[in-house]
Amino acid sequence: MAAKDVLGRAGEERAARYLETCGYTVLDRNWRIRDGEIDLVIARPGELVVVEVKTRSGDGFGHPFEAVDGRKQHRLWRLAVAWIAAHPDQAQGRRLRLDAIAITGPDPQTARLEHLQDLR
Repeated sequence: MAAKDVLGRAGEERAARYLETCGYTVLDRNWRIRDGEIDLVIARPGELVVVEVKTRSGDGFGHPFEAVDGRKQHRLWRLAVAWIAAHPDQAQGRRLRLDAIAITGPDPQTARLEHLQDLR
């Protein structure tokens, strides 16, 4: 596995642990269909959240949130609808939201973590 993939997986693991401490339950990780992948699907009463996790070792390529542009958000919304179609029982009665988590630093376990809620 490439170093960037190892970094990305470690960042997703850190994000999942952080979200669990915030009261969320992780329903799915790295859910993939032909059109793309959702990093994390989380929930708590009344909420279903699709989370895009961006992990960078530094700011050399810009802030991680810059990669979650309008085009990426549009794709994530389409993937969220596909996830709901595949898991209607887990989505029922919950408001859908799209979040992003940025993890920046050489070690994902101690790097800066930022959580941006309700992307629009």
